[in-house]
Amino acid sequence: MDRSLTAEDWRRSAARRLQARLIAAVGYPLIALLGSTFRWRSEGLEHYQAILDGGGRPIMAFWHGRILPATLYFRHRGIVVITSENFDGEWIAGIIERFGYGTARGSTSRGARKALLQLRRAMAAGRSAAFTLDGPRGPARVAQPGAVWLARATGQPVLPFHIEADRQWTLRSWDQTQIPKPLATVAISIGEPLYVAAEADEAGLEAARLALEARLRALEIRARRLLEAGAGESIPCR
Repeated sequence: MDRSLTAEDWRRSAARRLQARLIAAVGYPLIALLGSTFRWRSEGLEHYQAILDGGGRPIMAFWHGRILPATLYFRHRGIVVITSENFDGEWIAGIIERFGYGTARGSTSRGARKALLQLRRAMAAGRSAAFTLDGPRGPARVAQPGAVWLARATGQPVLPFHIEADRQWTLRSWDQTQIPKPLATVAISIGEPLYVAAEADEAGLEAARLALEARLRALEIRARRLLEAGAGESIPCR
């Protein structure tokens, strides 16, 4: 069946609705089992904690190709993320909700305004948010403006991070999705928060977007060095 069908089209099919539920039911325990074998090395977690301790809520920002390990690391923190309203978005939502995430339905290509408004309401209610900056369709490693727009609208900071594994499968997808292999050591490098002024104009938003891309490039280097050095905190996945 054509996966490009709209949310309304595929939801009319009882078989497709059941299929989405089954994929989520099977996918969740498999991903959780895989993640239980990871050992983590981390740096910069104090930036995340400082925002929470100060009464703020971070807007987590990372590249689409690191969805799986990011989902595992930040699980059960009540973070709200955007998922598409199509069939794939449905089973993805079913999996991540089991990991303790909230979902705002839409994407940067369809339903973006609705999803961003859902995130804004969720943050006003005290929830954190997360963005795959180059999702859902790329181009890879090019940040879309949603995260900096939300930062301007809420006054909350964007918190960039990057994840690398010492052993992984890399898919032949537009984002080169990486799936750490069992027993992998996985490094996460979290950067300093990026604030966007409420009065920022379009030029200001673009400058913030470019700054975010630059920070993520630097964090990728740091995460790789963290793996190579064997430094930082090393703990089993929670």
